[in-house]
Amino acid sequence: MNASDRTPADLLRSALAADPARPLVTFYDDATGERVELSVATFANWVAKTANLLQGDLAAAPGDRLALLLPAHWQSAVWLLACSSVGVCVEVGGDPADADLVVSGPDTLEEARACSGERVALALRPLGGRFPQPPAGFADYAVEVPGQGDRFAPYAPVDPAAPALVVGDTELSGADLVERARTDAAELGLGPGSRLLTGRSYGTWQGLSAGLYAPLAAGGSVVLCRNLGKLPQEGLEKRIADERVTTTAV
Repeated sequence: MNASDRTPADLLRSALAADPARPLVTFYDDATGERVELSVATFANWVAKTANLLQGDLAAAPGDRLALLLPAHWQSAVWLLACSSVGVCVEVGGDPADADLVVSGPDTLEEARACSGERVALALRPLGGRFPQPPAGFADYAVEVPGQGDRFAPYAPVDPAAPALVVGDTELSGADLVERARTDAAELGLGPGSRLLTGRSYGTWQGLSAGLYAPLAAGGSVVLCRNLGKLPQEGLEKRIADERVTTTAV
């Protein structure tokens, strides 16, 4: 990664320039048996489409606050980087009533209705599938995102010093987030080509860092596991071997 990278979106651009074909996020859901692997290029394409949805259809602008009501999931990671691309501050598990817009999974739709702004719902089905019946009052992400542009350019430059992420009692600017991710990567022993397996929740900085930001900052990749507790020990050992995992944070 480049020393000049000052936002998470910068980290992704550097990863794309360095090696677009390498894996970036490998996602497992051990409740459903789902496995999805996204290269840097594929992940960046999802981020660009989502950022275009945010900036265009949802009229989000730098400084807006987005309540993210999603579990640790590859689509959650996409939204985190899309918000960074636009300059929207993500409040993980934030109060929808205080947010400019909300992004919700299928289990938090009633809570998300408290948002008076734009509402987006994700079914979190395998392969990014849509809801069988779209939830009233929400845009279905799986319906809206495919038609978005594959390239993204922000209307206004993103300020690295502006708030980028709120998780728990911690608020971080884009620059703070990158610096902390780099520190975490060093503490975890991550470097280019590292493969970090984690089953941590995205509800804490430690989970977000292990599940996205630290591997991205290090030039590595993440094996992101949802419902990891359903996997027996021998299954975990096999996954670590099969995925060529170099570090774990479970």
